[in-house]
Amino acid sequence: MMKKLFSLFAGVFLSTAVFANETPDALVQRVTDEVLDIVRKDKDIQSGNTQKAIELVDKKVLPYFNFQHMTALALGKEWKKASPQQQTQLTAEFKTLLVRTYSNALTSYKNQKIVYKPFKMADGESDVLVRTEIQQPGAKPVQLDYSLEKLDGNWKVYDVVVAGISLVTNYRDQFAQEVRANGIDGLIASIAAKNKSLEGNLAKTEKK
Repeated sequence: MMKKLFSLFAGVFLSTAVFANETPDALVQRVTDEVLDIVRKDKDIQSGNTQKAIELVDKKVLPYFNFQHMTALALGKEWKKASPQQQTQLTAEFKTLLVRTYSNALTSYKNQKIVYKPFKMADGESDVLVRTEIQQPGAKPVQLDYSLEKLDGNWKVYDVVVAGISLVTNYRDQFAQEVRANGIDGLIASIAAKNKSLEGNLAKTEKK
């Protein structure tokens, strides 16, 4: 449940335009509203066209997520044990996994309401938390928080917390178990296999 909610709304934090002086909370609200508006109007995505959703995510999401930082946090202490080449491979595979997860979740969007919480930021602050709430008919509101850092003048997401559960720590136990059993290369192979499986499922769906 938590992963599904994370996937659904983390994937809407998207935009290609760069607003140099935009505050992180304004950025979250603007791009979320922008992308949800696209999804609401796109009948193909609403009907389950995951490939079209992937194209949307590939075009919009990548500039606003720091996938290397996310991968390092998800891997924990094992990250420093990985070689530069392994770190690059891990980041690439984890990014692919998250993009496919986001894309699949976008096809499940059903007009949930996003409420943006009050936000304060000190002058010069470069690591912040933007809080939002997902309101769904017939269900309790779900807290959705974005951790952002400022890199080279631009704000980027490095973690998403759904109802108190962090994305990166949610993956950490799974990744640690795989590393203990099969090493860093085994983890890379495991994520790559998952991505290949998701790609295969997508191909089968498109043929129907």
